[in-house]
Amino acid sequence: MALAIGIDVGGTNLRIGVFDGLQLVEEARFQADFSGICQNNSANVAWQQILNMMEKAIRAVLAKHDAQTIGIGFPGFIDPVTKTIAQSPNLAGLKSVNLAANLGQRLAKNVIVENDANAAAYGEYCLAGKPEGGLIYLGLGTGVGGGLILNGKPFAGQHGTAMEVGHIIIEPNGRLCGCGNLGCMEQYASASGVAFSYFNATQKKIVAAEIAKLAAEGDSAAIAAFELAANGLAQALASILKVLDVQTVMIGGGLIGAWPLMKKAFSARLEADLIAVLRNKIDIKLSTSGDVAGMLGAAALAQAQ
Repeated sequence: MALAIGIDVGGTNLRIGVFDGLQLVEEARFQADFSGICQNNSANVAWQQILNMMEKAIRAVLAKHDAQTIGIGFPGFIDPVTKTIAQSPNLAGLKSVNLAANLGQRLAKNVIVENDANAAAYGEYCLAGKPEGGLIYLGLGTGVGGGLILNGKPFAGQHGTAMEVGHIIIEPNGRLCGCGNLGCMEQYASASGVAFSYFNATQKKIVAAEIAKLAAEGDSAAIAAFELAANGLAQALASILKVLDVQTVMIGGGLIGAWPLMKKAFSARLEADLIAVLRNKIDIKLSTSGDVAGMLGAAALAQAQ
């Protein structure tokens, strides 16, 4: 099989993987403060800097590996028709830019762009053996991302905003979210949500990984923060499943390292909130892909074009 490149774009870094089928041949990481570039420059200047940095990084990988297809998982809303990046909430000012066309022309390669959570969902779908009926992916990181694979393809919706699950409201008039609404799930069920819950209880500002250690040692506020996260995640997922009725749910992201602290509360709340016909029928899996799924999914989608 021909080699393919998969790229996972973050706010401060680029991760580029070279894949032979599902096998990662090599990974390269590059510092790329796209968030800072967008904050400190006009939209047009920022976009040219982003293109220049991405082209340079990809060329460095192509110098060692002959790959004809390039897939990019990008944090933002991808228009399902034009494939332009309609908006990227975390990269201020970027609107209606065509990363695939711009890079494809510069590199003389076939380039596709997909929402980063959908790319990760497709990577997990491939690694899980492409389960019949598709797959729901929930990524628990600084926020909560979501992806849906139906009929073997990522489902983006009509406007590229499908599966923005982190913004399902679980607490009316709850915590203020960056999207402007109150009570969004990611304000409770993400790493930053856990940190906020712990701060509310103790006035101590520490990160989720440290809170997990305290919870394992019996700290009641830390335990409560993870239980609140688990309940919020399960509540939102129960609503998603009532609409989509997909059996396989993959949960990934950095916060799953603390899953033992969440599992009991999550399972109890999910079973309580599901409609009866779905109880005990949902296959909840934890990702074992590490942080490869986003790159793999982008590469596989590029090859599928």
